[in-house]
Amino acid sequence: MNFNLSQIPERFQKQRTTGLTMVMDKGLSVAEAKNFLSVAHPHVDIIKLGFGTAFVTPNLEEKLEVYRTYDIPIYFGGTLFEAFLIRNQFDDYISVCKKYGISYMEVSDGSINIPHAEKCGYIEKLTQHGIVLSEVGSKDAAHIIPPYKWIELMRAELNAGSTYVIAEAREAGNVGIYRGSGEVREGLVQEILTQIPGEKIIWEAPQKAQQLYFIELLGCNVNLGNIAPSEVLAMETMRIGLRGDTFHLFLDKENT
Repeated sequence: MNFNLSQIPERFQKQRTTGLTMVMDKGLSVAEAKNFLSVAHPHVDIIKLGFGTAFVTPNLEEKLEVYRTYDIPIYFGGTLFEAFLIRNQFDDYISVCKKYGISYMEVSDGSINIPHAEKCGYIEKLTQHGIVLSEVGSKDAAHIIPPYKWIELMRAELNAGSTYVIAEAREAGNVGIYRGSGEVREGLVQEILTQIPGEKIIWEAPQKAQQLYFIELLGCNVNLGNIAPSEVLAMETMRIGLRGDTFHLFLDKENT
């Protein structure tokens, strides 16, 4: 950091496995990617090319190379995996990942119905080719999954080989672990945490209030995802108590 401040909580250092910030790139240009990482790269652990944007991104290889320059893993959004799957092109998906040097892969079923045993089978197959992140939860706001089912699905996907399970929220943060208003389904989150280790979950949290909730609940080294590139530094300050929302969270009350 640029200067010394006492009572700053200890953030795990890169390459870290806990305290991850996963950023969603919804269509940055090559120049924007360079500018973004010129200031944010110490605080970014994984970059997702959101939904199917990898298919339509000009100069895709050039942009991927920008991210690789900073040794940041990239993966294609789970919607793209589902797009290949529904067209019976699973093997083509693997080939595309290999072609572009993508070693992180997301398995999701937010847009299509996949029998869960079959989904776990895809996870097992993809672990032979790289690191698998699997997303739990539906993009359909009307599809409410009870807490016991979230736990059952997450446990099975971790057992199938997922390195992390991602708690679905979409890029807007208004489904899955959140109500339509963006409010956290607190009972759901806390019940999940009774059975699934927090360090194995990436909580999608695109809204500031959602990020704050998880930092207050699980500390500065919680895994957070779907963070906008422009919000990375702001969120990092919130993680360590240098933003008004968490200013007093990590201070030693006896010495302030």
